[in-house]
Amino acid sequence: MVLSGQNQGSSKHFSIPEAQGQSEAFLDFQDQISNVAPVDRPVLILGERGTGKELAASKIHFLSKRWQKPLVTLNCSALTPSLIGTELFGYEKGAFTGAGSRQVGRFEKASEGTLFLDEIGTIPMEVQEKILRVVEYGSFERVGSSESIHVDVRIVAATNADLSLMAQSGEFKQDLLDRLSFEVIYVPPLRERKGDILVLANHFAARMAFELGWDEIPGISSQALKSLEAYPWPGNIRELKNVIERAVYKTSSGKIKEVSFSPFNNPYENILENRAAEVHTGSLIPEESKADGSIGIMDEILKKPFKQAIGELEWYLLSRTLKECQFNQKKAAGRLGLSYDQFRGIKKKYNDRI
Repeated sequence: MVLSGQNQGSSKHFSIPEAQGQSEAFLDFQDQISNVAPVDRPVLILGERGTGKELAASKIHFLSKRWQKPLVTLNCSALTPSLIGTELFGYEKGAFTGAGSRQVGRFEKASEGTLFLDEIGTIPMEVQEKILRVVEYGSFERVGSSESIHVDVRIVAATNADLSLMAQSGEFKQDLLDRLSFEVIYVPPLRERKGDILVLANHFAARMAFELGWDEIPGISSQALKSLEAYPWPGNIRELKNVIERAVYKTSSGKIKEVSFSPFNNPYENILENRAAEVHTGSLIPEESKADGSIGIMDEILKKPFKQAIGELEWYLLSRTLKECQFNQKKAAGRLGLSYDQFRGIKKKYNDRI
C-alpha cells in the first residue's frame, strides 16, 4: 500500500482522525458522544485504561457550543493530593511556602470552555467538596484568598474506577457523582470491538510508516490478524498501537507476518535446554508406553485428580513438542496450533520444569 500524503517542500503532511472503527459497539459509542455534546451539562466517561477516554472528551468539546473556547485537561492521578487543589483553583502569592506569585488554576483557564478531569476517582474528598461548589454555583476561591471567582465551565470527567462503589463506601461524594453523571458514556474495550482491530492496525501501521519516512505501508498477514483478534487486549487501543508500531519497524518484507505482544520476551532464555534431560527421565510424567508393557502416559494421567491431570497433560504436550522441534519455540507453537505469544504465555507456567 502506498502511503498517502502531500509534499510541501521536503515535508509530508499526514493526518487521519484518531477515532477509528466500524463495529456496532464503536458506532453506538460515537452516536452517544454526538448526542450529548451539544447539551451543556457534565458528562462522565467510564472505561478501561487505553480505551481513548481523552479522545472522547475532546470530541465532546469540539462538537459542543464551546468548541471555540479552551479545552483544558488535568490528569488527577499524576498529582499528589496536596497539589490537586492548587492546580484546579490556583493560589495567591504567599499562600504557602514557595508561592512567589499568583497562579491561575485550571478552572479559570477553562472559563467559557471545557475542563476535562481524567482519573477523577483519585481526587481527595476535600477537593471534591470544592468541585461540587463550582458545579452547583460556578464559584470558588483561590488558595490563600477569600475572594470568590465566578466561572462558566463545562466539566467532562473520566475514570476506570467504579465510582458508584466508591460512593457507597464513602470514598467519593455521592452528591458530586450525581451532578457529574448527567450522562454516563461507557467506552467499549477493544475485545468488544473485534471488527475494528484491522481498521485500527492499518491506521497505526500507516502512521508509523509515515514517521519512519517510508513510501509504503506494510500489510498485515492473515496469520498476524488472527493473533491480533485472539488476544484479549488488557491495554486496549494504546496497547494495540504499541504492538503495531513495534511490528512495523521490525518488518523487512513489506508485510507484518507476526506480532509480539510483549517486548520483554527473552530470546536468550536457556531454561528449555537446561531442563531437556528432565523431560527424558520423566520427572513428572512417565514416557510413552514401552514394548516391555510399562504403563502408558494417558493411563497415568487419568489416575490423577482432574485439575492436576489437565496441567500435567498440558506440560507434557509442550515438552514433547519442543523436543520434537529441537526446542524451536515458533515451530512448536505452529505444530500445536498456537500463536508464538500464546505458546509463550502457556510455557511460562512451566519454566521451572521444562
